[in-house]
Amino acid sequence: MAAKPAWSDSLWNQRTVLNDTTLRDGEQAPGVAFTTAEKVAIAHALARAGITEIEAGTPAMGDDEIAAIRAIVEEGLPLTPIAWCRMREPDVDAAIEAKVSMVNVSIPASDVQIAAKLGGNRDQALQQVKRVVGYARERGLDVAVGGEDSSRADVDFLISLIAAAEAAGARRFRVADTLSVLDPDSAYALIARLRASSDLELEFHGHDDLGLATANTLAAIRGGASHASVTVIGLGERAGNAPLEEVAVALKQLYGRDTGIVLPELIEVAALVAAAATRAIPLNKAIVGEHVFTHESGIHVDGLLKDERTYQALDPHLLGRSNRIVIGKHSGLSAITKLLGELQLAATTEQSRHILFRVRKYAIEHKRLVARETVAAIWRDVCECSSDRT
Repeated sequence: MAAKPAWSDSLWNQRTVLNDTTLRDGEQAPGVAFTTAEKVAIAHALARAGITEIEAGTPAMGDDEIAAIRAIVEEGLPLTPIAWCRMREPDVDAAIEAKVSMVNVSIPASDVQIAAKLGGNRDQALQQVKRVVGYARERGLDVAVGGEDSSRADVDFLISLIAAAEAAGARRFRVADTLSVLDPDSAYALIARLRASSDLELEFHGHDDLGLATANTLAAIRGGASHASVTVIGLGERAGNAPLEEVAVALKQLYGRDTGIVLPELIEVAALVAAAATRAIPLNKAIVGEHVFTHESGIHVDGLLKDERTYQALDPHLLGRSNRIVIGKHSGLSAITKLLGELQLAATTEQSRHILFRVRKYAIEHKRLVARETVAAIWRDVCECSSDRT
């Protein structure tokens, strides 16, 4: 297990909260559109998986979205549905109509986005935070302020934004790596700097354009982030977000961090989201892919049969799964011998070697794994030929 960071033992010992934004940022993936029934079903699955916060949608999209968010709220699940809003009073009003108790109000944080999206300057952004956060708090909402494009913002200005958010009554600030420009070192350094300046809840929101969202999220947590924004199977805009399943399992496996996530439930929620999004889960997808605990290579299988620790660091039972040995081009004699034993098919060492030769030939010709039934058929053919020769 990796050593704890030195920044704060007390904060490190607190539970890391994973805020799932599959129903908001995840649905912003190109071509993804959840029905209200699918959103409610996903919210239920996330609750069973131990998620305590979800971004349920964007009320400003209109009446249908408001109704979908309200439907989730009215389920009374043991989690907090949060509405994502722009830093505008009408967005907050729409969130109130959706009956949420918490909003994430987003403000551009980088100079390029402040100029392009607000048509103003840093002072304008600070005044907007003060006004809209105060407006939401006066109406009884818990507030998180999202710093869009935080990773390209001036750090001193980020500190000013956080201070303004806190003074106006916000409980949290989201540091968004909107364009995926960070690496783990810079993510750690940024969060550590912000943590040293404020006791406000800090949430990290990572995108995966460079394939670093999980690594950056872990680094941000080590740097002092109390919350992490994630999506199921990494669903999200462009290359997606930090995957819930990767962050939750990595925190447990590498750092012994408690997230409250019920790890065996991750397979079910991944399948549900993938079906609703009409996205296939890659076979080799970390944590929830079908092949994560599947072994073909002869060297690996031989080692696993002797001691599972030889080629297994992550225990599949942690996820309610088990190892699976398959037969293919790279299989070795140990795998063939094991399978023949399971099928109660007797073979000499010489026959087993010939069966292995035939198995490899079949796998190359058909470009796929070799089914147990096919191995049994090969066994019959090999053993009958052996009998004929005798």
